[in-house]
Amino acid sequence: MQVTCTPRMEEAPTMDPQAPAQYKTAIVDPDCVPRPYPERTDHLPTSMERVDAGWLGRMMAYKYPGVAANSMETVEILNSHTTKWRVKVDWNDAGRAAGLPENICMKANWSGAFDNIDIHALEARFYHFMVDEMKVPTAKCYYADWDDDGSAHGFIVLEDLCQRGGQFGHSTNDNGVDMIMQNLEGLAKLHGSLWDSDKISKANAPWLQTQMDTPVDTDQVRIMWQWIAANLEDPAFREVAPQHYLDDPKKVERAFDRLGEIERANTSPHCIVLGDCHQGNTYILPDGERLWLDWQLVRRGRPWRDLTYFVIGALTVEERRKHHKDMVRQYREYLIATGAKGVPSFEEAWEQTRLFVIYGVQAWVANLDEWGQNGVPMNERFFTAAEDYGTWKLLGE
Repeated sequence: MQVTCTPRMEEAPTMDPQAPAQYKTAIVDPDCVPRPYPERTDHLPTSMERVDAGWLGRMMAYKYPGVAANSMETVEILNSHTTKWRVKVDWNDAGRAAGLPENICMKANWSGAFDNIDIHALEARFYHFMVDEMKVPTAKCYYADWDDDGSAHGFIVLEDLCQRGGQFGHSTNDNGVDMIMQNLEGLAKLHGSLWDSDKISKANAPWLQTQMDTPVDTDQVRIMWQWIAANLEDPAFREVAPQHYLDDPKKVERAFDRLGEIERANTSPHCIVLGDCHQGNTYILPDGERLWLDWQLVRRGRPWRDLTYFVIGALTVEERRKHHKDMVRQYREYLIATGAKGVPSFEEAWEQTRLFVIYGVQAWVANLDEWGQNGVPMNERFFTAAEDYGTWKLLGE
């Protein structure tokens, strides 16, 4: 029997209308990478009202000739930054012969959120061009496409992970030190997949943005300022934030700008970086292995952003204080075991960890709980780590 979840529609965030014009235009991808199915001449829908079984079948037929969807039944709708629409589909014979599953998840910018930034097209490009290079589990993608008119609209069809029998992670999961330590091997394999590879160079992957050298990264604090301002009025947020930050909230902008300068001057090897690497963007398989999700901020970068963001967010303050250095050491060993050459020393890795705490600070001070993750515990963890590690001072504050 099909179990149908009650659709949950959340008010979707939109970019601050008062944001300076350069933040609205510079973040639209100017490369206009040609779409993979040029025979599609219409634009991707920007709302769910235009999406039905007929439309889905026509899209899938660009990749799987002859495929059609006889019917489509909603299982669950999740709207936050992006719409995730779980559906049950009755495919025609061609669809079944192509191996298309009955249950799938469509993901696109149908929520009205952040429609001027290229996170949606970027994720579709990752699944089309690069997912097969990953040496870690990822969600199986049946279709990926995007508009090449600079609008940054993207559309992907993924497996419905609920069929795997595991569970989606959440930022507040208390999984303990042992599991997080084990998960670091998978994270190292993710980074080791294309470590220092020509495949991720600007020449060979012009669609792939460079960490802290693209407006969605460098201007993130300014783009998200209206939600930072909202959190500054929240008593629960103010209770965990240090007084020096409350006295001068713009210091996170200055510190984050300095982190960008340091990262852009770095010359160590690049790898693929998930970019938004917290437990809420993962799926825990029945055997405990973690499947890495949400490639909307995928980058050509260095691993310390992912490593720091994941570990600090996943551990309690006490666990992190006791085990963080050991985890960085173990992660390096896992990364070297993938065959990665030129891995920075532990001392350099730890220094980068201290710096990249500010990435987590700026991410969570702009989080609203209605987007699906709980911000106060994460803010407490990152604010405390920044105090413990002297991050503010390292970044000139």
